[in-house]
Amino acid sequence: MKIAFASEDNQGLKGTLSAHFGRCPYYTIVDIEDKTVSNVQVVDNPYFNSHAPPGVVPQFIKEQGTQVMIAGGMGPRALDHFNQFGIEAITTGIQGSLEDILNVYLKGEISGATGCGHNH
Repeated sequence: MKIAFASEDNQGLKGTLSAHFGRCPYYTIVDIEDKTVSNVQVVDNPYFNSHAPPGVVPQFIKEQGTQVMIAGGMGPRALDHFNQFGIEAITTGIQGSLEDILNVYLKGEISGATGCGHNH
């Protein structure tokens, strides 16, 4: 399984989760095999400094081969796109290091998504 994290920095699992998936500078993509990390890759968000049309950023995440997208928040249209792509979106306002959030996710302690407004 591949999990993508919206990331504030390029520090891999030591990095910090971004509050919004579309406006983060990086995505950290983690390969999981039997609940163990097998690979970590950090990719630049090619749309970081632009306002991409709806669906473009979720499509980029899909092209990375991910099954799960974790971010501090995202709008309802992005959630709809992830649903259409069959990608589980986790956006519950969670904060912290990617490593801590990954461990919580793998324990089954976070799930689901709530769309955020753009006034945060």
